[in-house]
Amino acid sequence: MTITRYNPIRSTDFPAMPRSFSNLLDDFFNDVVTSDSGRLYVPSLDVSETDTHYHIQLALPGLKKDDINIDLQDRRLTITGERKEETDDKNTKYHVRETRYGSFERSIMLPNNINQDKIDARFEDGILKLDVEKKEKQVNKQIKVK
Repeated sequence: MTITRYNPIRSTDFPAMPRSFSNLLDDFFNDVVTSDSGRLYVPSLDVSETDTHYHIQLALPGLKKDDINIDLQDRRLTITGERKEETDDKNTKYHVRETRYGSFERSIMLPNNINQDKIDARFEDGILKLDVEKKEKQVNKQIKVK
């Protein structure tokens, strides 16, 4: 058996091939998000579009609507909140604990064609749903010269 010194610059699949800088960054940020010491709560976000609206959904199980803040500034939509850990009996021993707790912030940049006065937000069954109305399309009009 050969002992080889660990080198993070080398790929584990192909030890003779150097890894790209992008792969190193991906590994670093994936380790930060998934490590037990940095257990971050990052709710899932879905964004879709129809002809008239943008639809945004954020999975927030275990939260109440009072735990959620929504802010829109210069087309940047920011959703913040906190999922608080329930205090358990000190005698409880967990065998598996995958639930994430803590504060979170998700931000997305909305396009120019939104109507900022017509945003509907509702919270149903642990899902925050936002409907952002699009502005009516500007119709280009041909002007005849007389």
